Amino acid sequence: MTRTGVFAREQLRAPFTVALLVVIPALFVMSAAGALSDFASALGGSLTGDAAVGLSAGWAAAFISGALGFFQAASSRGADRRLALAGLGPARVAVSRIAASVGLAFIAATAAFVALLLRVDVAHPLHAAVAVLAFALLYLAIGVLVGSLIAAPLEGSLLVVFIFLLDAFAGPGMSGGPPPPWAVSQKAADILIAAGTGTGTPTDDWVKVAVVTVGALVAAFLVFVASARNRA
Repeated sequence: MTRTGVFAREQLRAPFTVALLVVIPALFVMSAAGALSDFASALGGSLTGDAAVGLSAGWAAAFISGALGFFQAASSRGADRRLALAGLGPARVAVSRIAASVGLAFIAATAAFVALLLRVDVAHPLHAAVAVLAFALLYLAIGVLVGSLIAAPLEGSLLVVFIFLLDAFAGPGMSGGPPPPWAVSQKAADILIAAGTGTGTPTDDWVKVAVVTVGALVAAFLVFVASARNRA
């Protein structure tokens, strides 16, 4: 079995982890759309109906993936240091660890997307699937970044949640004005809302989603490698 497979199996052997990856996103999509609409109304936004359901799928995948990325990076510090010192090197350890996390984030995104399809009739399902996956990968990268820099479980997990909340409540449809610069998932949210309402998505939005998501993953990889070298 490859190192990536070993790292993924390490997480999946705990039944509670499997439940978090599959059940929590599905439950969130099934139950949170109304709450998102209420929050949006309170903040002066216009998020309602199928758009709220669609956005809930993205946030479900994002939250679980962010937590997964943080604990993958923070809890594996000792093991990763030993692997790096044993001859694998920080870069190869980082590639395997992040690749395993990407696979697990894909499971969470799939669960959220399937729940979305069961909840509403999505006009552009492929667009929605890509946007949900972008949410998951973006927050996976954020979790890995935080976990590479902050080892303490409480402080690190709270920082991931803070970033999530800051992004969520300032994003498209959630407030009356345009999204601020720190709303890192705004283009993924725009695509997901458009997919739920049956409107098209400009090519520029797709390019920006790709650039932000890939850039976040590259940044997470570089910070993970740097922190592994420092620990070694």
